[in-house]
Amino acid sequence: MHTFTLRWKNFVLELGRRTAIMGIVNVTPDSFSDGGQFHSSEAALAQAERLVKAGADIIDIGGESSRPFAEDVTEEEEKRRVVPVIEQLASRIAVPISIDTTKAAVAEAALAAGASMINDISALSIDPHLAAVAARHHVPIILMHMKGTPRTMQIDPVYEDLMAEIALYLKQAIERAERSGIPREHIIIDPGIGFGKTARHNLLVIQKLGTLAALGAPILIGPSRKAFIRKILAEPPHKELSPDRPEVETGTQAALAVAIMNGAHIVRVHNVVNTKAMVTVLDAVRSA
Repeated sequence: MHTFTLRWKNFVLELGRRTAIMGIVNVTPDSFSDGGQFHSSEAALAQAERLVKAGADIIDIGGESSRPFAEDVTEEEEKRRVVPVIEQLASRIAVPISIDTTKAAVAEAALAAGASMINDISALSIDPHLAAVAARHHVPIILMHMKGTPRTMQIDPVYEDLMAEIALYLKQAIERAERSGIPREHIIIDPGIGFGKTARHNLLVIQKLGTLAALGAPILIGPSRKAFIRKILAEPPHKELSPDRPEVETGTQAALAVAIMNGAHIVRVHNVVNTKAMVTVLDAVRSA
């Protein structure tokens, strides 16, 4: 069991013996699972507080959908969506707030408003200035593997050696981050479930997640409600299951449990209540 301690500002996250839970709040009209549900500041605040009460260790606030084929959102619109929520939330909850963005200016505004982590699905490849923001504010950053962009990533993704290519991409992202002044102990990696990967690729990532331990960084994973789970469970196979169906939640918990057993330190989820129960039991089994 690989253990890590993240210390920054007023926060400490002990990772490894206990699985950390990141609760998702999408302040967007078009996210694949909960698009539109928390688009207003009031709804987003209420949801974030519910997730913390249910046991979330981190709240991840995003103002731009990264679902397949999603359209880009302007910097100003993204700030308009997330900053008011973060400003109000920062004084209401005791857990760190992560800003889910690829844009340095959005991250800067979010950190000024009270966020204390950055979640970059592009691993600094879309806006390299994001690294300087993280370094200057001394906050952790999540670097995720993605093949292509949200608009192109699901168009026939092909790999010669899936895990080796993901590992190399993340290794290079870690090196970029360190060159920009981000200390190694502030870097978290994410293999990017659903980002430029087929259903089989996603299953193999979960199965072989332990190979990423060699990179020496905490691993975050986010399979929650994603299409590969819905495809596995669809009856007949061509039927599209709604992300909020109860069987999709059960499938999500199965994927999360295997990922944790294979080395995940942080799980990014929509349903914190169910995840908290699952990880409490699973962590107890691992520590017995």
